[in-house]
Amino acid sequence: MIAKSLRALLEGLVDYAGLFPPAALSMQDAVRNYARYREGEYSWMLGKFVVPRERADEVPGEYPTSILGIDEVKAASEAELSAFAEGTFVEIANLDLLDAIERNHLRAKIRTGGITADAFPPIENIAAFLRACKEKGIAFKATAGLHHPLRCVKPLTYDADAPTGTMHGFLNVFMAAAIVDRAEEVLREDDPRAFAFDDEVASWREVQVSVKSIAEMRETFAISFGSCSFEEPISDLRALGLLP
Repeated sequence: MIAKSLRALLEGLVDYAGLFPPAALSMQDAVRNYARYREGEYSWMLGKFVVPRERADEVPGEYPTSILGIDEVKAASEAELSAFAEGTFVEIANLDLLDAIERNHLRAKIRTGGITADAFPPIENIAAFLRACKEKGIAFKATAGLHHPLRCVKPLTYDADAPTGTMHGFLNVFMAAAIVDRAEEVLREDDPRAFAFDDEVASWREVQVSVKSIAEMRETFAISFGSCSFEEPISDLRALGLLP
């Protein structure tokens, strides 16, 4: 039985980005995987199928636009933002752009990793992003590097000789979004015993967040994260005893 607080935190959380590194699958293989995940035991955790807008016409016709993650862009200046449709996720590196994102009714996106160690932002940067988005009422998603629930040292690609690096955990990031006043501490946590989930609350150490608050946060603030693997997050959650 999955605790209600964990279900609220994980519902539709993982946008499948199998087309992107380090998986970098063909469209055929990525579509096949996504179809399998939609029919699988953990389909309730599955979000959108992330596809570059210019490749959306390669996706089979039975996939409605509503399940395609094509509303994601990058921007480095305020001038670029006015061209984007409302609700678009805009990946930024400069928090000063959040005011313009708010004015243009856009959503924010943070890159939380990559295939090299220097692609992983410091904890302080993620915490600052979460707090700034929360303060301005801007919804966000994360992308890259969140294959594992907890902060850990893992290989950065699937190559046999891949370098290792410290990776952020998706439980860390999304629980930090629920506890933004202590975000740095939550993001730094690597002890699985520090997190607990039951039918009433989700907890990090002595801090508790109600199921209702978690569900509201996921709906209006902390939307999802993109991962080129849907299976790794599930496998790790099962290894921690959080999923059956």
